[in-house]
Amino acid sequence: MKKIINFLWLLFFVSNFFAQKDSLQIGDKYSEDQIYASISYAQLYDQPSPITKSGFSYAFSTGFIKDITFNKRGNIAIAIGIGYGLDFFNHELKVEENNGVSVFSQGQSLASNVFKTHNLEFPLELRWRTSTAKRYDFWRIYAGVKFLYNLSNTFEFEENLNSISYNNVSSYNPFQYGLTLSAGYDEFNVNFYYSLTPIFKNAFINGEEINSSILKFGLIFYIL
Repeated sequence: MKKIINFLWLLFFVSNFFAQKDSLQIGDKYSEDQIYASISYAQLYDQPSPITKSGFSYAFSTGFIKDITFNKRGNIAIAIGIGYGLDFFNHELKVEENNGVSVFSQGQSLASNVFKTHNLEFPLELRWRTSTAKRYDFWRIYAGVKFLYNLSNTFEFEENLNSISYNNVSSYNPFQYGLTLSAGYDEFNVNFYYSLTPIFKNAFINGEEINSSILKFGLIFYIL
């Protein structure tokens, strides 16, 4: 928790350092340096055949993104950032760790079965918007790619009244990336993330490779 609080303080400092000046006039070159925060409904896709469903799952992320404009008007830009993300999945795949080897099986009969991940995020976006140096409410479409580095992962399930937990399982893929799309007006925007990498590496269940990947959709808020 202390690390997360320090990270949020860092975002606050950076956002103030890059803050827009009130002296900007229409036609001046400017950028949209921003803090972002998103909350999403999350699901797994490309699940192996023994796995039939996933329960309610969600994700949260926040960070700072630096805007680099291509033109004087500032409506076309690229942006690169750094952030923190939390994923929480209620799923059906039973994950265990045995002497440094991940073991997978169907967990349909488990009383509960969840996993949580904490990630560093590195978004890279191509941006189009209708803003000007003095107009702060505008339409936007931001498309790009987000790279993730896993800081920690925890798999927990309850079986025969026993709670079992495994931290940082060996088959979890620490480097992941996916496509992103954000679109909307002013601070309120819809947001999509489509992972291009599976969450596990060298993982099999009943001889079938596990290619489970993440899909998220929800809302993202940008704060100047």
